[in-house]
Amino acid sequence: MNIHFIQHEIFEAPGAYLEWARERKHNSIFSKVYENQPLPETVDNIDLLIVMGGPQSPHTTKEDCPHFDAKAEIALIQKAIHANKAVVGVCLGSQLIGEAFGANFEHSPEKEIGVFPIRLTEDGLMDKKINHFGSSLPVGHWHNDMPGLTPQSKVLATSIGCPRQIVAYSNLVYGFQCHMEFTPEVVALLIAEELDFLTNNTIHRYVQKPDEIRNHDFREMNEMLFQFLDKLATEYLCCQ
Repeated sequence: MNIHFIQHEIFEAPGAYLEWARERKHNSIFSKVYENQPLPETVDNIDLLIVMGGPQSPHTTKEDCPHFDAKAEIALIQKAIHANKAVVGVCLGSQLIGEAFGANFEHSPEKEIGVFPIRLTEDGLMDKKINHFGSSLPVGHWHNDMPGLTPQSKVLATSIGCPRQIVAYSNLVYGFQCHMEFTPEVVALLIAEELDFLTNNTIHRYVQKPDEIRNHDFREMNEMLFQFLDKLATEYLCCQ
C-alpha cells in the first residue's frame, strides 16, 4: 500500500502510524507542510491518507500560519473520499475530515493532555475495526477541540472530557481525536513544546504532569492501533 502522511509540525510526529507502515512494508510518503513540502495534486497513487495533528484549527488562516492551508487539505481529503481511498485523521486531522464532510469542528468540553481512558459506545462495540479495543482503553490525548458530526457519522468512542474521541464517517474514513500513535519519542517532542504549560498548569483537571505522561507504557494502545489499521487496510484492498 501507498501511505501518504500530512504532517503539520515536527512535534506532531506520526509515531506508531509510521511504525505500522514500516513493519508491514508499506510505502510511506510525506507532505511535511512545516517544511513547506507540497500536498499531492491527485490521490491516484494514494491508498491510505493519514492527516496528523497540530496546534492549528480548521479555521486557522494562511495569515495566522503561512505553512498551513486548511482549504487545500480539506479539498485533498474530499478527493480521497470521493475516490474511495482510506482516510484517517488524528486530532486536527480528524477535524479536517469532519470539515471535508461539511461538519464544523467544535471546542471540546475539557482540555485533555496525557493518558486517559476512552469508552466505546454501542456503535463502537459493533464496529469490527475497533471492537478489539474492549469497552475501555487508556489512550493518549493532546487537544481541546473535537471533530464535527454529520447525520451519517457514528461516534465510536468517548471520554469523560470529550464526547467525540473516535468517529466513523464511512467504512473507510475515521477520525481519531485521541492519539493512539504516542510513543516515548513522540511524547518527548510534545512535552518539549509545552513543558512550561504542563509543569505550571493547575487549572485543567485532565492535564497530567510531564513525568506522569513519560512513564506510561504506550505499547498496548499502539498494538490496538496496529490491529485497527490492519483491518482498515484489508477492507480497503477488498474494495479495489
